[in-house]
Amino acid sequence: MSAGKSAAAIRYTAMRFAIFVGCMVVVGALVQFGVVPKGLGDANFAWVILLALVLSAPLSFILLRKQRDAMSQQIAGRVDSAKARLDANRSREDGAA
Repeated sequence: MSAGKSAAAIRYTAMRFAIFVGCMVVVGALVQFGVVPKGLGDANFAWVILLALVLSAPLSFILLRKQRDAMSQQIAGRVDSAKARLDANRSREDGAA
């Protein structure tokens, strides 16, 4: 993607980040209330981030399927048009030679 990111990509990224932050808040609360172990020594913050990543990945995969499909269709369209331009340029060069 170039400088002008598509709206679908920005929306997908923002929603994925929101799911991660939500998971981080939930995991942090569970750690504070002792439901989930605090980790090893001073690794509490790293532990919360790791657990949030592990939880948010499958949630994002399931919950954001529609947005991911829309984004991939936009990207596939751009790739197809770039391939068509490249093929047109190649045929034009072959015709000139």
